Amino acid sequence: MPEAIEVKAGLEGVVVSSTALSFIDGNAGTLLYRGINIHELAEKSNFEEICYLLWHGRLPNRPEWQRTREEMGQSRALPMAVVDHLRRIGGAATPMAALRTGVSLLAVFDPEAEDNSPEANLRKAMRLTGQMATLVAAFDRIRNGKEPIAPDPALDHACDFLRMLSGRTPDEVSTRAMDIVLVLHADHGFNASTFAARVTASTLSDIYSAITTAIGTLKGPLHGGANEAVMKMLLEIGSPEKVSDYLHQTLAAKKRVMGFGHRVYKTFDPRAEHLREVSRQLGKGNGNMKWYEMTSKIEEWMVKEKHLYPNVDLYSASCFYYMGIETDLYTPIFAVSRIAGWSAHVLEQLQNNRLIRPNAQYVGPFDVSYTPLEKR
Repeated sequence: MPEAIEVKAGLEGVVVSSTALSFIDGNAGTLLYRGINIHELAEKSNFEEICYLLWHGRLPNRPEWQRTREEMGQSRALPMAVVDHLRRIGGAATPMAALRTGVSLLAVFDPEAEDNSPEANLRKAMRLTGQMATLVAAFDRIRNGKEPIAPDPALDHACDFLRMLSGRTPDEVSTRAMDIVLVLHADHGFNASTFAARVTASTLSDIYSAITTAIGTLKGPLHGGANEAVMKMLLEIGSPEKVSDYLHQTLAAKKRVMGFGHRVYKTFDPRAEHLREVSRQLGKGNGNMKWYEMTSKIEEWMVKEKHLYPNVDLYSASCFYYMGIETDLYTPIFAVSRIAGWSAHVLEQLQNNRLIRPNAQYVGPFDVSYTPLEKR
């Protein structure tokens, strides 16, 4: 009988590899991309710059940033066969299922799909980042009986994504809000979907397979979907005056209040600080502060009464709602941002690859005899 070993459920606290992409200090509430504090990046950077930083290990100079912006714009177009597929599935699929299938299908039309060289994977990372936004926007319009809108390569990624969703050019406040959302969600250590992508990449499978794996992992409600659940909670509460009663009743019933707590952070999620301000600005611009005020009251109550701090999902929900985005698109938009980090992790995994293959503790019986079929 094998010797008993300590099992770390969910791999909690287990260091499985090294990375230079992002650093999290859960006790201090710190998040760094390539060593740069997320607070600086949220205030000063933009999504195209973040992509370059994650893929290349440094911030771009102006020509490099401009080239990244142009290439991402040119990459957003989808093969017509992929659009036709979205038309066929229409409203029969959830947005995350459509995104998962759409990304997998993109590989069929990429002549470099099986080329695992660093140069080809970097080009595919760019294409996937551009096309992810178009997939989400096109599917949403198709399922609502509208024609997809072709991307405009001249626009910033955040601006064009909102335009392809709504059919109109967004205002500066909404564009900047979406850009900040994309910056804040771009990478976050070895979270479940990122680790899943690295496991797939470690087998030397292609980057499309790795990203499809990541999307399938994000689809699970214990990973993605919390921001959608937060918005459903806000809609159920209905007004700021009802927040306290709702929280008392929810906790008395031993139900979870969504948007709080994190496996890593033991204090305030630094990303939530910026989304709180984004929500406030969007509410002000919409002339409707209700959703911001409700979220703020929930935060205040939970910190005071339960000593629980908000995570990135708490304020992202109202941000998306203010932008007129349907709730079941919240997790796909997470993916529109996280593709930057997922693809960067695939590139990093392949730089010094070793097949990821952990052990498990066997807890079943030993020395069980086989019983012939006629005696069972």
